[in-house]
Formats: sequence, C-alpha cells, structure tokens
Amino acid sequence: MATETAVKEENCLGWAARDPSGFLSPYKFSRRAVGNDDVSIKISHCGVCYADVVLPRNHYGHAHYPMVPGHEIVGIVKELGANVHRFKVGDRVGVGTFVNSCQECEPCNEGMEVHCDKKAVVLTYDNIDVDGTITQGGYSSFIVTHQRFCYKIPDGYPMELAAPLLCAGITVYTPMKHHKMNQPGKAIGVIGLGGLGHMAVKFGKAFGLKVTVFSTSVSKKEEALTILGADNFVVSSDEQKMQGLAKSLDFIIDTASGDHPFDPYLLLLKRDGVYVLVGAPTEVKFSPISIFVGMRRITGSIAGGTIDTQEMLDFCAAHGIYPKVEVISIEYINEALDRLTKRDVKYRFVIDIENTLK
Repeated sequence: MATETAVKEENCLGWAARDPSGFLSPYKFSRRAVGNDDVSIKISHCGVCYADVVLPRNHYGHAHYPMVPGHEIVGIVKELGANVHRFKVGDRVGVGTFVNSCQECEPCNEGMEVHCDKKAVVLTYDNIDVDGTITQGGYSSFIVTHQRFCYKIPDGYPMELAAPLLCAGITVYTPMKHHKMNQPGKAIGVIGLGGLGHMAVKFGKAFGLKVTVFSTSVSKKEEALTILGADNFVVSSDEQKMQGLAKSLDFIIDTASGDHPFDPYLLLLKRDGVYVLVGAPTEVKFSPISIFVGMRRITGSIAGGTIDTQEMLDFCAAHGIYPKVEVISIEYINEALDRLTKRDVKYRFVIDIENTLK
C-alpha cells in the first residue's frame, strides 16, 4: 500500500504536443505519487476524442504544454492507496473525462460531479491537479487518479471497446436517461453519425426507440440502417423528407459539432418534445417561434457523473452494446488526428497503448 507521503520515482512515457501545432511525439514525465485514496492504472487502451484535436491545438486559448491528450482510458490496477477498498490489484478499470471534483457540493453528492457547484472539476488532461501539477492524459503508460473517478470494466467486455464508452458513450447516455429517452415505442432523431452519434443509435435501439438518423452525407445511409440498425435515414438537405417528418419525433439528440441550422430540426419535434445538444458548434441560433409553438424544449449536456458512468458500462455489458472502433498504434496518432478532422473514421480510433507504446 502507498501513503500520502510516499515518493514515487517511476517515470511515465507518453506522447505529447509541445505547441499549438498539436503534433504529438514521445515525452517522458513523472506522475504524482499514489495517495491514500488513489489508484494507479497501467493503461492498455485509450480512445481518441475530438477534444484530442482541439485542445492540443489551443482552440480555447489556455493550453498548457507539453500536453498529453486522452480521456477514454482503460487498463489494469497496479497499485492502491491505503484507503482504497473498492478495487484490487489486477482489476480491469477505466477513467473518463475528469479525475477529481470538490466531492462535497450538491451535484457531487448526487453523483453528478461533472456539474460541481464549486467549479472544482479536474479534467483528465490540461487542467490543474490536486497537487498543483498539470494533468496529463491517457496517451501514456499509466495514470494515477482518485478512486471515486475510477470505474470497473465488466468482466468479458473487450478493453478496446470499453475505452470509447468513457466519453462518447456517457456523453449520450446521460441525457438520454435524464430526459427519459428510454421509453419503448417513442421516436428519437440522432443528428450526426460519428463517435457520439453511433452510440446514440445503439442506445436508442437498446431502449426500444424508433431511431431516425440525420446526416449531411448519403454515404452513411447503408451503415446507419444495416449495421447500426436505425429505422430511418434522412439527408438533412432533403427539404421534402424533412418536412414530411414534421412533429414526428419525441426526442432529438444532436451530436454534430459543425455549425448547422436548428429550426429545421426543432420543427420535427412533437408537442413537449426535447432537443438535447451534446455537440459543440460555435454558435446556436433558432427562432423563438420554433420552441414557443408546441412547448418544445432545447437543452444541453456534457459527459456524465460517476453513478451514470458505472451504470452505463454495466448496461452496455448486459445488452451487448459495443462501439465500432479502429484500433491503431501510438505511432499512427498524428495521422489518426488528421483523419478525425476529416471525419474519416468509423467511428472511434482506439490506441493500443499496451502493445505499441515503447
């Protein structure tokens, strides 16, 4: 067991960006010592999120370099703090988009730590950790995190498929659960068919919903209908088909991060319909009339808390829900990030850290 005062000399190997070019290359650094409430995890796989493109490229203007990206992390417990009893060495675990919070405000006490009232959420990378250092992500050999923000990967669930659940999966699962998008027979529209969108389709079908996928590209039609099991596919520029779906949907979950109009989609909702935005366009514009008429609601969501995350992992294992991934080596990461900007992936890159990070 480790103690709060233990000094750990182990170096960590990762791949980091050194400047706003976002180009990643090998980087050695030291993780903080394992504290009484901490878990040290040997990373086996890490998913590649679009955040791993924009944050290293300083899209928001507050990047800390060197920066090791990655917040869809799975691996094996290798060391435990003295107060950790939920896990044991050798357990299969995961870490998502944040690694700490105040742990005492109302949202934290309700397991919704991502909405911490004290704004004390510590993001998995490019954020200030409890010891004052900058957090570094999962494109690395191991990570140390507070036990509260560590999740059990269900037995038998493939590690490389579990990784994307920790961001892409939970980001759509949480609002779908919160807004009761799990009522069999209801109709949902999914805007965008990327990492988040394809998980929304999978959850929608598992919940017994009638799922319509909206995309700007007809090339995704066969995949949406035959592989993912959607009930309907509509190219959003087809005005006739869009108008034909007016007032037909109970819910819409919008995963698109590119700028797009909102009014044509809002008009597809029934009375009291709910539109949830989980993508990140640069602006949101719509006519008030689109929500006045029919008392439609538009809201947003970001990731999910610890309770929902563990529930979602268990739900996926119980219902055989698996993201579609392309496993890559760490040496391929810069090409993968470029492909991601071009939407050239079905539907999530996952880095084989264990076998390729040397």
